[in-house]
Amino acid sequence: MIKNYAAPRTDGPDWYRPSARVVSTVPSPVMGNPKIEKVSTSHIERANLTVRMHLRRFTRLTNGFSKKLDNLKAAVAVFVAWYNFCRVHQTLRVTPAMEARLTDHVWTVQELLTAAG
Repeated sequence: MIKNYAAPRTDGPDWYRPSARVVSTVPSPVMGNPKIEKVSTSHIERANLTVRMHLRRFTRLTNGFSKKLDNLKAAVAVFVAWYNFCRVHQTLRVTPAMEARLTDHVWTVQELLTAAG
């Protein structure tokens, strides 16, 4: 889905700029043969929101950023592993890894951090 935006507003202080409005969208298949009427950005937007809410590195106006790309990659990897193996999801009532039958129990953070070593 390609989103086309109106020109952003320029009023307000330099550190804050209101986001631009979406004026049109163009469904554009990247792979496969999807049903164009079903193409949406809602799933990825929800995933992005989840990451931003849990990893402060991805929020605007914060000093909790990674100075090195390797540190950012490590933080994201730990978050994704925790999210899938340690966190019980309300709708599933189990972890995504349990739902996918990759494991048979909820992992502790200690188990997660020592599993690769």
